[in-house]
Amino acid sequence: MSAMFEELDYAPTPIGAVSLRRRHILALKTDVFEILLGEEHLMSSLFTASEVALAELGLAALSGEGLDVLVGGLGLGYTAQAALAHDAVTRLTVVDLLEPVIRWHKEGLVPMKTELADDPRCRLLQGDFFALATSNDGFEANRPGHQYDAILIDIDHTPERLLHGQSEGFYTSDGLSDLKRFVKPGGIVGLWSDEAPEEAITALLGEAFEEAWAEPVVFANPLQDGREMTQAVYLGRKA
Repeated sequence: MSAMFEELDYAPTPIGAVSLRRRHILALKTDVFEILLGEEHLMSSLFTASEVALAELGLAALSGEGLDVLVGGLGLGYTAQAALAHDAVTRLTVVDLLEPVIRWHKEGLVPMKTELADDPRCRLLQGDFFALATSNDGFEANRPGHQYDAILIDIDHTPERLLHGQSEGFYTSDGLSDLKRFVKPGGIVGLWSDEAPEEAITALLGEAFEEAWAEPVVFANPLQDGREMTQAVYLGRKA
């Protein structure tokens, strides 16, 4: 059996110290990896259903081959991994504010080891997603104004419960319209939420995009005897 607890890495960042931890849960006979910002939990390998669903639902709304996808927020990598599982995806860019998180993937400290860093279709890019979304040139300096088939965002807890001040002003009609400039015609924007679908968020997305809807993601919580949890993926389509 592995050690009960191990801090794999700890590093300062501009928004606070970030740490990668591994805990062994005896009741489940499994190791759980967690990312914390200070004492705030950002992600756990025990709960990944909605992160995976963000990619699967977003890409299911598209057709065709040669898809170029942008993911905002790397974390433990489950949204990016799910996107790369689609053969239609030929290019994936993942933007994360925190350099240590990107380094963990390159060093293989996360559960999927160096899978993302080793995939030739995938580029891990350090940057402020929200600042880039409002910039003139967009997300990649060598491709100014580049548009994506899908932009999938898993950064804040919900569009109403923000992780940090960087995203202030993004979840507005103007902020989402800024992002829309970097979406191809017919393309998709997806938002992850830690909570069940809310009509107000769907309506907000509909102010910027011609089509908007929410998908509930229901899964069993193994820490609560299988009690169901509901989170959400919000999707908007550009005409």
